[in-house]
Amino acid sequence: MPMTLLIVSGLSGSGKSIALQALEDLGYYCIDNLPAVLLPHFTEKLLSDLNQEHTHAAVSIDSRSRNFLQSLPINLEALETLGQEYRIIFLEADEAILIKRYSETRRKHPLTDHNTPLIEGIRSEKVLLAPLSDRADQLIDTTYTTPHELRAMVRDYAGRTDTESLSLLFKSFGYKHGTPLDADFVFDVRCLPNPYWQPDLKDLSGLQSAVVEFLEQQPSVHEMVAHIRDFIETWLPSFREENRSYITVAIGCTGGRHRSVYITQKLAEHFSKQLNVHIRHRELS
Repeated sequence: MPMTLLIVSGLSGSGKSIALQALEDLGYYCIDNLPAVLLPHFTEKLLSDLNQEHTHAAVSIDSRSRNFLQSLPINLEALETLGQEYRIIFLEADEAILIKRYSETRRKHPLTDHNTPLIEGIRSEKVLLAPLSDRADQLIDTTYTTPHELRAMVRDYAGRTDTESLSLLFKSFGYKHGTPLDADFVFDVRCLPNPYWQPDLKDLSGLQSAVVEFLEQQPSVHEMVAHIRDFIETWLPSFREENRSYITVAIGCTGGRHRSVYITQKLAEHFSKQLNVHIRHRELS
């Protein structure tokens, strides 16, 4: 059995420790803050002991070992030379949320000092980790994600094997709360009739029958669902050819509670007949 290797990276405060804990709960052998230069040696050692113990491993590589990040491309090439496949999970979040998390925990950011304020440290870290985020197989935006949700997302992704088909995550959101950073595709459905302006529907969500009935009476809603569905179906073969394992499709309306929720459900229902499909309603979480 080949070894499964996951590389976890991301911005400080985005939830890397939670992601590693979730992987450890799945039985992964986890190493936090591994210098990139040691990655080939670590992997070679595990491969030599593969039949004895570890078949799943995860390492965290981030800005704490920034002096070794310049050699990352060479070290990843070394993994390929060893014949070891790997996947990269990269976590990120909005600057304002990261600042809030640091103010609440009172921890020191790894790139700050008495001359470097927190916001500059966060922005420098984005640049420093760009080689990892650009190579990531899965980007996870934790801006509005609870620890429980993040654990579930990581467990879901890590549980996928290379023999399984492409997975689709459909995510509803509200534009007034910001666009998801981890979306591969974003569809704006704010042009559709809004149940919010119906007094008896305002406090409900797109999961409830009264809102569903209202939206299903609107021809434009059916047209929008069909267009998004056809777009995804047209381009899925191209993503399979690129060996993509996970695609996030975000559907947004104003508040993220009615139209986007309904359309997300309809799309997920359609694609679940042929793919691994997951649903997240960000503003209902």
